[in-house]
Amino acid sequence: MNSKRILVTGASRGIGFELVKLLSEKGHKVLAVSRNTKNLIEINDSYLSLIPFQAEITSKEDLTRIQGLVKDEWGSLDVLIHNAGTLLFKPFAETSEADFIEVYKVNVFAVSELTRVLDPYLISGAHVVAISSMGGVQGSMKFPGLAAYSSSKGAVITLMELLAEEYKERKVSFNTLALGAVQTEMLEEAFPDYKAPVTAVEMADYIAEFALKGHNVFNGKVLPVSNSTP
Repeated sequence: MNSKRILVTGASRGIGFELVKLLSEKGHKVLAVSRNTKNLIEINDSYLSLIPFQAEITSKEDLTRIQGLVKDEWGSLDVLIHNAGTLLFKPFAETSEADFIEVYKVNVFAVSELTRVLDPYLISGAHVVAISSMGGVQGSMKFPGLAAYSSSKGAVITLMELLAEEYKERKVSFNTLALGAVQTEMLEEAFPDYKAPVTAVEMADYIAEFALKGHNVFNGKVLPVSNSTP
């Protein structure tokens, strides 16, 4: 198996944490980016191919630091997984412009800017994967209180579709996975009484496989990853 160079954002907990462990176990080199790297540092001795990297992806200075590490340590990148996200659960009438901006800064603008700074290192055959939500898919079931979150997840879906067109001559693929409910800390914080049918480990296993192989058959696509309908 060829070892891939993989960057994952939002890697300190939930799906991201399980994802970087799984990819490291498979023998890949993983740059695990998160605002809080405590959990990553604690497991670092067991996952020698894992590089914990503390950064705020909405900070231009930190994006430059990420770019520098990729340049100096690897020189190129095979897989970029935009997993980081923030959720706001608040009735629309109570939200402010600032609320929307904060959500979009993480869920949309950071995806765009991180892709931009890593553009020179995305090799031919690279795969960029954005983790979105079923709430961002047109025609799917919507829930009150998630106007900022779900609309931002819809925006990132369209962004990835457009980037797939712009980069296809370079043979860099862009796809989005729209996840249904997964039992993570973020879900528990927003909906403490709800129990999701899928664990973070199960979803991480699916995402890892898709990130490594999905671009062989998909480009510019959004794939619903949910065991519920709609």
